[in-house]
Amino acid sequence: MGKAARQKAIFELLQTGPVESQEELQRVLARKGHEAGQATLSRDIRELGVVKTPEGYQLAGVNFATEPVLPSVSRLVREFVVDVRLAQNLLVLKTSVGSAQPVAAAMDAEDWPEVVGTLAGDDTILIISPDNRTAQQLARKIHGMLER
Repeated sequence: MGKAARQKAIFELLQTGPVESQEELQRVLARKGHEAGQATLSRDIRELGVVKTPEGYQLAGVNFATEPVLPSVSRLVREFVVDVRLAQNLLVLKTSVGSAQPVAAAMDAEDWPEVVGTLAGDDTILIISPDNRTAQQLARKIHGMLER
C-alpha cells in the first residue's frame, strides 16, 4: 500500500480522536496493513499537519473535548448528597466519600444565581449564597432533587 492510502488511514484514524503516541499510531496502521517506519510516519505527520497535544497526536484545528462531561446536577445530588445543612447564607452538603468535587463542579457549571461560589473537600461542600433567603431557596431546591 502506498503513501496516499497510508496518509488517508492516518487522517481517518485521527478524525475519531487523538492517538497517544507515534508508537500507538504505528501499531494501529500495521493492523490495517500499513507498515511504516518512524521516519516515514514522522513525514506523514508533518505533511498532514498533525499536531501533538497533551492528549496525543491529532489533526490541526480539531478541538476534541478535553473536559469530561458531568452528569446532571440532580442526578449527582440524588446519588451522592447525604445531608444538607443551612447556616445563615451558607449551605453545607455532606456527600459520600470522594464525591464532593464532582457535585460542586456540576453546581458551578449550572451558574445558578443562588450560588456565589462553592468550596469542595472530599465529602463536604460549602456553598455560599448572597443572603439568607436565597440560601433557603437553594436548600429547598436541593431537597427537592433528593426527593425525586
